[in-house]
Amino acid sequence: MKKLLVLAAFICFGTSYGQEGLKFGIKGGLPLENFNDQVGVVLGADFGHMWALSETIDLGIMTGYIHGFPEKFGTEDVSITLPSIQFLPVAASLRIWGSNSFSFGGDIGTAIGLNDGNDGGFYYRPQIGFLMGPSTELNFSYTGIQLDEAAWNTVTLGILYTVQLKRPY
Repeated sequence: MKKLLVLAAFICFGTSYGQEGLKFGIKGGLPLENFNDQVGVVLGADFGHMWALSETIDLGIMTGYIHGFPEKFGTEDVSITLPSIQFLPVAASLRIWGSNSFSFGGDIGTAIGLNDGNDGGFYYRPQIGFLMGPSTELNFSYTGIQLDEAAWNTVTLGILYTVQLKRPY
């Protein structure tokens, strides 16, 4: 059901508005709660497309890659390495601009698990963004992925670059 909703959002948004901006970004952060002992640091990449519905509201689609680097435990003689944890999020995205340089909003959709034994789950990512230039945004976000028996929660700091595309009319 969730995948069907995400697909419907892609179709609706892709056919209703012209292309206005491609978004590319990187992020880094720390895990919280359930995966705090298994994962040391989280790195990721974001890719998306946003359309301006008005001067203050942007709506779009986002995808990306999330990689949780495992902790290593052990001594000189014995070492235990836990597996990496990876996700591919696919989501609808909303941004509300409170001023010319400040936005808040989030992404909602599904995260596909890429590593063995990871089925993924419901994905949400509220965030706050600050423009550092006409095309560069610094953002702070919380990522949550509801898995079958646990929840993936991280806080991240990222930088996002927008490529402005002109409308054909």
